[in-house]
Amino acid sequence: MVGAPAAADAVSRAHRLPRLKVGLHITVIEGRPVLPPGEVPALVGADGQFRSNPAAAGARIFFDPAARAQLAREIAAQFAAFRATGLALDHVNAHKHMQLHPTVARLIVEIGRDFGMRAMRIPAEPADLLRLAQAVRGERLIAILHAPFAALLRRRVRAAGLVANDRLLGLAWTGGMNEARLLRLIDLLPPGVSELYLHPATSRSQALARVMPDYRQTEELAALLSPAVRRKIDTEGIALVAYGEVG
Repeated sequence: MVGAPAAADAVSRAHRLPRLKVGLHITVIEGRPVLPPGEVPALVGADGQFRSNPAAAGARIFFDPAARAQLAREIAAQFAAFRATGLALDHVNAHKHMQLHPTVARLIVEIGRDFGMRAMRIPAEPADLLRLAQAVRGERLIAILHAPFAALLRRRVRAAGLVANDRLLGLAWTGGMNEARLLRLIDLLPPGVSELYLHPATSRSQALARVMPDYRQTEELAALLSPAVRRKIDTEGIALVAYGEVG
């Protein structure tokens, strides 16, 4: 999130970890713009921050030509800010999966081409796989709601010649991807490219608790570092890759 308060620190850390693959997390809700708020008034509230309601923001972007024009400039500014970091662009996604919005997706694809974008995340989680992984019906709902929009996004991404994942695993248990759930999902992995979706952290800060009150980030970090998970990955012959290594 190139406009977030800790972006400079994240960039500094990434430069010290040359094997780390970094993506651009386009932000159009719940954050601050890269452009001055006065240049994107249709996208921000009185506090200069993006609006937090994805449905309201999505409707404004879809129906308001001024909002679409401002969004295009903001997305271009975020791509430019990422390029200015000197980091290689591994992939692109969007905060709260806003790349599922047809207008946002179109602009990311059109603008991203000029900045060397070659891969995009598609947040498609198979409901049948979740059922086998013991996710309850309520946990599978987000996968069902995302499915038609994810299918449209996949067609757009393929038409643009971009690399994408076949599926994303972890949406149903966002903030709660513990070791047991991760092991179950790995057991059920079908052939293809699967992205494991987690929000790991070494500790629970006040800021994290405020914006993600129900997330268990330290448990997710423990799952990623679990020897049992690593053994399972090795036993199953699963290759760990970045988007830039696919295709």
